[in-house]
Amino acid sequence: MSENLIIGRQKEIQQLKECYASPVSQLIILYGRRRVGKTFLVNQTFDNKFSFKLVGDFNQNREEQLNNFYEELKRKSKADISAPKNWREAFFQLRDYIDSLPNDEKQVVFFDEMPWLDNHKSGFLPAFEYFWNSYGSAKNNLMLIVCGSATSWLIENIDHNKGGLFNRQNCRIYLEPFTLHETEQFLLSRNIIWNRYDICECYMIVGGIPYYLNLLKGSIPYSANIDNLFFKKKAVLWDEFDRLYNTLFSNSEAYIKIVETLFTKKIGLTRKELVEESKLSDNTILTKILRNLVASGFVREYPFYGNKKRQTKYQLADFYTMFYLKFVKDNAGKDENFWSNALDNPMRKSWAGFTFEQLCKDHIRQIKHKIGISGVLSTESTWYAKADNEHEGAQIDMLIDRRDRVINICEMKFSNDEYSIDKDYDLNIRRKIHRFQEKTGTKKALQLTFVTTYGVKLNMYSQRISSQVTMDDLFIEL
Repeated sequence: MSENLIIGRQKEIQQLKECYASPVSQLIILYGRRRVGKTFLVNQTFDNKFSFKLVGDFNQNREEQLNNFYEELKRKSKADISAPKNWREAFFQLRDYIDSLPNDEKQVVFFDEMPWLDNHKSGFLPAFEYFWNSYGSAKNNLMLIVCGSATSWLIENIDHNKGGLFNRQNCRIYLEPFTLHETEQFLLSRNIIWNRYDICECYMIVGGIPYYLNLLKGSIPYSANIDNLFFKKKAVLWDEFDRLYNTLFSNSEAYIKIVETLFTKKIGLTRKELVEESKLSDNTILTKILRNLVASGFVREYPFYGNKKRQTKYQLADFYTMFYLKFVKDNAGKDENFWSNALDNPMRKSWAGFTFEQLCKDHIRQIKHKIGISGVLSTESTWYAKADNEHEGAQIDMLIDRRDRVINICEMKFSNDEYSIDKDYDLNIRRKIHRFQEKTGTKKALQLTFVTTYGVKLNMYSQRISSQVTMDDLFIEL
């Protein structure tokens, strides 16, 4: 096994190694957002050496998929086999092939993009269920990895399967995007040496997605890279949005409608608000769409303080999607150097402020580490109160509600220098903390935490801050 070229992913590699060393058969589910590096992880960990590997082909019919299976098995087995007429026959051929291999060696079978194999009336899933239950689960030297970007299919049909695969998987691996630390290491491995401010902003555009990061070039400045990827004529990522959602979700129009609606409200929407804004029906289909978007990492389900389920917010969480809808969708061909020219654009500053909040939520472990509460059980949530006759509206984007009866009220600010708290902002903070205490009736101690790029400037108003987290702290490896 080899993992020399892999940045990060140590936990996932260890899980795969443990499964490989197991004396019993293993069915592993590997899922995560498209472009996050699932195939690369498996290929590198096993040095591209598999007993058998099949890759699902997007939008191809059963006959084409079966033909791919036939050609791969014929090449691998070097046997004179006939083309299978259906998936049940194909899996019996695979069974015969595995039986011909040494029984004292681990046999690794890899089905990549498995959801694409299970097209309409293909019969793939019941054939796979029978193969595993009647043969694979008892084959102690067999390690079968199923992988795919269509997370919803893997969860519904393999992980939460109510039929023949119920409770059959041995290991489930969700591959998350890179952290800021891993992103910096990835860029350095490609000789891209940027300051952390630029890396942060780049992360807020493409997230920690290796495929997107691999498109960057160290020979040109950061802003020019973004122009090349998004704003030049026929830029690489200009049409990624439609391809991304169309390949991940059937009925992609409804999914796009949801993310576009969530995009209009940066603080997120409750389910009731989402139905009202999107004009979609409040039914089981909406439940499935939201569940799939959350499972795939595109949407964050963010609890309301006090755990009031009806007030749980759904918030757009995919950095690429947020950037595309904000700047790219309606900018085709208007300015090929848009990002380089938008340095002082108020819209860019507003976007950076909001998106930095999302980055902080994705690095909550680093924030807790810095303020010294890594070992303290906590729940992260949001809170808001509508305006009434006596009070202005108030909103806190992130609360860290700790088991030790302390609540950190987090203010997150993206600035190109030390952040300065003025009289008006200080008054706003004090008002919303008072409103929070009044509305919630909490008896817990409240501590004000600032998360900023370069820290908070020392002045008469900064004394209220209990703890600070800077951009460098978010790059900590944990």
